Amino acid sequence: MNTIEVKTFEKPDETRMFQGNGMADIVMLGDKPVARGTFEPGWKWSLNVKPLAGTELCEVQHLIYLLQGRMRVHMKDGSEQEITPGEVAFILPGHDAEVVGDEACIALDFGEIATYAKQS
Repeated sequence: MNTIEVKTFEKPDETRMFQGNGMADIVMLGDKPVARGTFEPGWKWSLNVKPLAGTELCEVQHLIYLLQGRMRVHMKDGSEQEITPGEVAFILPGHDAEVVGDEACIALDFGEIATYAKQS
C-alpha cells in the first residue's frame, strides 16, 4: 500500500455544480474530501447552494484557505466576517456566504464537506 497519495484539481474525482455562479472540484485523499471552490461574482450560498442542500443555512463546517477574491460570511447570530486572499478561516455550521466584488473567489476547503453542494 502506498503511504503517499497525490492528486490534482485538474483531474478531480468529482465536480459539484452549484445552481449557477460556480462549482466545487473534489479530490479524495486518505478517504477525506478536499474541495477547490470557484465562486463567481454574484454567488451567494442562499441563492446558489441552498436549493441543493435543502436547509435554511449552510450546515457544513468549513476549514478554508482563500486563494483569490473576497467572501463575506454571515452567521445565524448576526455576526459576519470578510475573508480575503491568504487568510485561513474556520466556519461553524449555521451560516450564509457571498462573494464580495467583481472578482471570482477561489478557496480550498479541508472541512467536513462530504455532502457540501450535493442534492439533498
